[in-house]
Amino acid sequence: MVSAGTIDPGALSARLVLEQPVETPDGQGGVTQGFSALATLWARIEPVSARAEEAAGALQVTVTHRIWLRRRSDFSGGMRLRKGVRLFSIHTFRDPDESGRYTLCDCEEIKP
Repeated sequence: MVSAGTIDPGALSARLVLEQPVETPDGQGGVTQGFSALATLWARIEPVSARAEEAAGALQVTVTHRIWLRRRSDFSGGMRLRKGVRLFSIHTFRDPDESGRYTLCDCEEIKP
């Protein structure tokens, strides 16, 4: 069980890769945006919500998650998490109980 007051380290059972954005020159004066692996870590993924909307005649589904990690000091904007082929865009990250032990990320699952 995971809550802000008590966090069971055994609940961090999903193996994720933290990826950071990188820019690579495209040879024509511009850059190509990509991602590179920064770290492999253990986490807990909690589904939060799912929303379906119709846009341009197609059904768009948005799924959000809370992802718990051991504390990291190197988070920055634009990072994402990967679990196999699943990708999670990190929208916000914070210390949930201000103890310096864990980082809680609010994420949206994105299609590769």
